[in-house]
Order: sequence, then structure tokens, then C-alpha cells
Amino acid sequence: MKKIALIAIMTLITGNVSVMAQKLNKKEMKKVLFVVTSNDKLGNTGEKTGFWSEEFAAPYYELLDKGIEITIASPLGGQPPIDPKSADPASATEDTKRFDADTTLQEKLKNTHKLSTIDQKDYDAVFYPGGHGPLWDLVEDKNSIALIESFYNHKKPVAFVCHAPAVLKNVKVNGEFLVKGKKVTGFTNEEEEAVGLTKVVPFLLEDALTQNGAKFSKIGNWQPYAVEDGLLITGQNPASSKLVAGKLLEKLNK
Repeated sequence: MKKIALIAIMTLITGNVSVMAQKLNKKEMKKVLFVVTSNDKLGNTGEKTGFWSEEFAAPYYELLDKGIEITIASPLGGQPPIDPKSADPASATEDTKRFDADTTLQEKLKNTHKLSTIDQKDYDAVFYPGGHGPLWDLVEDKNSIALIESFYNHKKPVAFVCHAPAVLKNVKVNGEFLVKGKKVTGFTNEEEEAVGLTKVVPFLLEDALTQNGAKFSKIGNWQPYAVEDGLLITGQNPASSKLVAGKLLEKLNK
């Protein structure tokens, strides 16, 4: 009888420890918010755009595979548009192939949270993938602007890749542009010229950030390049996605 009682007590203790450990692990798990565009129109060209799948997939899996919990939000909520050019088999990478086959993620993308419902206090960092889509909605989106300002003011990392640094155009901290005096990079004028869209985009990212006082740097077209300046992390182009994710992970693990 004593043996049965002892086993019951030990089982109860083990169960409680397991529940406590699960709660502790959940509490310690870092949470990153991904913000994607809701815009699918490439200016007045009649062509489609959206977010660039490589710039989403590579950082997503880089973070997910390291135990980071990821939430996805967009201005309109629901299914965000994917730039059809990024879904071209010629642009495929191991990450985009995994993305295409990931039914769990596809379902998650269908149900992105509406940006207006997001509070930075629920996350440890924010990441913006690029694509041309953000140039027409997230750059001027008041919720996005306020969110980035809130993350930054609460000493949390803010990361962007390719065209996504453009969303910093109207972001201010203490009355000054966030990028003023900061080292940044992003999709360059030369790269925009190379894809033939300099006359289509509402503004050139490199010019806009430079005009706001950023210390813009770059390397050759399509080469991996990322820079960080304090809490701010930016990457030049799609090839820079994993570099940005890596720098973000380093900050989250400090």
C-alpha cells in the first residue's frame, strides 16, 4: 500500500515538474513578428507584385529551426500576395521549395493577423521581408510606422531586407528620422535599374534613406550584404536574407 502511495506521489510530482518546465520553456521562447505587404499591384503597370518568397522563407526557417516562435501580420490581414516572379522555378532555392511544400505555413499565411491588432509588447523583435509590394502600402501605413517606432523605443531589434528598408522612410524617433546617422543598406538604385523598375516605383529606396540622413552602403548587385547599427538590421537584396536572419538571431540570443 505504501509502495502504491509512493508511486502516486512520485507520478504527481513528475507531472507537476513537467508542466512547470513546459510553461518555463514557453516563457523563454523568443517571439518574432513578421510583417508582410497586402499590396498586389505593381504601380500602374497592370502587373502583380507582393512579398518576395525567398526573403520570407529563408529568414522564416532560419529562425524557426532555432526555436523562435513566429507570428505573421499584414495591413489587411488574411492571405498576403506573393510576387509571382519570386515563385518562378528559376528563382527557387531550398528554402522556397520547403516553403512551397509547407502546408502548415501556407495555412498560417492564409490567416495573417491584421496589423492594427498587433502590440510590440508580445514580441521580442520584428522582421520585414521585401518585394516591391511594401513600397505602396507599408511605407505609408500608420500602424506599421507606429509599430517600428514602438519596437525601437522599447530596445527591441528591427530587421529589414531588400525593399523592406523602404518602410523606414517615415519612421521617426524623438522627432528625427530613425535612419538619420545610422548605417543601413537595401535594394540599390543600380539593382532597381537592372530590373527595369526605376520609373515604376514611387521612389528609389537608396535615395530616400540617404535623404533622411542614413549612412547608406552597398556592394555589387545581387551579392549578399547586411549591416547592423545598434537595434537596426538591414540587408541589401534577396541573397542577403539569411545574413539578416543570422544577425537578428545573434541579438535575440544576447
